Amino acid sequence: MDMSSTVTSMAMAMSETISSMAMAMTASATSTMDMDSTETMSMSMSSSTSDSDSMDMGSSDCKISMLWNWYTIDSCFIHSGWHNTTRAKFGGSCVGVVFMTALMELLRRLSKEYDRYLAQKYSTPARPELASDVDSEGKGASKTFRQFASRSRKGVMPNVFEQAVRAFIHLLQFVNAYFVMLLAMYYNGYIIICIFIGSYLGAFMFSWEPIGSGLGNSSSNEEVTVCCG
Repeated sequence: MDMSSTVTSMAMAMSETISSMAMAMTASATSTMDMDSTETMSMSMSSSTSDSDSMDMGSSDCKISMLWNWYTIDSCFIHSGWHNTTRAKFGGSCVGVVFMTALMELLRRLSKEYDRYLAQKYSTPARPELASDVDSEGKGASKTFRQFASRSRKGVMPNVFEQAVRAFIHLLQFVNAYFVMLLAMYYNGYIIICIFIGSYLGAFMFSWEPIGSGLGNSSSNEEVTVCCG
């Protein structure tokens, strides 16, 4: 009886030892799996973070702000290709903005001059001698002169081609003024100053004309740039 009880107790001890070892191995495997999953998650998070950081770095190549700024290097305007990577490029951009704003005044003057040309073309008789030959030509010459004089007082109606030219000049004014407005919306102090300088130089060069001439000063010459001064 003692021998059997001893064997029984030894068997129970061995079974308990085996079960404890199995539980320990299971816990170790579970902890290993948890560590592996944790490391995998951390690696994936770090990779995603690095990807996001790289994306942020890629997007931060262009310095763009909706608040007043004085960016020079890495400033971008309108398109990603307009990227000022050096001070020399930014200086060239400033000169280009000055010329672009001055071009706006040149196109405005061109519109006025073309209207003057049309007004002079239609207000002058095709045969000026008709005005002085009323006695020799009779009523026909007098009637022709009166028609031209009446047309000059009522204004000029351009033909289809002439109106197409006027509309094209207006289109150039509108596109130029629109891009100047877009440049001003970047709130870059240097660019805005260049816009002011270009407007001043353009007005100085291309608005130098007799005051109160009256010809070609229609409202259509002014409305295209009303948004930009």
